[in-house]
Amino acid sequence: MNSDEYIDDSNLFDKLNEISNNISGKLNILDEQIDINIQMEYFDYSKKTSEKFDNKNVIDDKNKLFDKETSIEEKKKLLIQLASIDDVKVYRILEKYSKNPDKELREWSILSLLESRMLLEGSLLNENQIFVSTGLGGKNSKLRYFIVLFPTNDTDFTDGQKKIITKEFEFTLKQHDAEIEKIKFSEHFSTILSLIPLKIAIRDVFKKAISNCNEFGNFIKRDFLITNTKILNNDEINNFNKDKNNKNFLA
Repeated sequence: MNSDEYIDDSNLFDKLNEISNNISGKLNILDEQIDINIQMEYFDYSKKTSEKFDNKNVIDDKNKLFDKETSIEEKKKLLIQLASIDDVKVYRILEKYSKNPDKELREWSILSLLESRMLLEGSLLNENQIFVSTGLGGKNSKLRYFIVLFPTNDTDFTDGQKKIITKEFEFTLKQHDAEIEKIKFSEHFSTILSLIPLKIAIRDVFKKAISNCNEFGNFIKRDFLITNTKILNNDEINNFNKDKNNKNFLA
């Protein structure tokens, strides 16, 4: 993809700051939650199949997308090639396929459709297209994050503390045009699924929310876990908690 920027979770926080200050085109955030490994596979495949090909021949082969006899590998290549053709008719082909794709290619159909749309918009509007994609996706100009809070005494949060966390985090995030989709309390930690604008300084927002909560008794650890790669299960959270040097911990 010539005019896109792909960001994975390994350098996300540095890249977000860079993009926030240097946006010079339309920002496209992938809404869908697609495994980051599948995304990397798609874009790696795209680079490997970027050799010249005849657009007409590829378009003539469009019906192979809808043919059950066509192999998955052949359809992958066809999706990649179609997505790189600047043609509204091709976009409609990809749009049609994405409504009822092969089960194995659901994520590929979403990515190819988005790539095609970005190509068309970039061509028609003559502007740079920036693609920000993470495992948890996003909504409009906001990215989705999974955050974990830990109590200072390594026990469960009390009912009163749960109310404080819910109230203070909703209030603090709302001040920064961020929103909470879900708050969950489990043994020894609390999880938050949140949509946060790209330009927001994530560390500062959550430090502030934790500080506000701790005015009522210093019951949340300053270290918290944040990722936009996936929703972690309990075992993964507990393993992260044991490793305070993990790069996803913010202090």
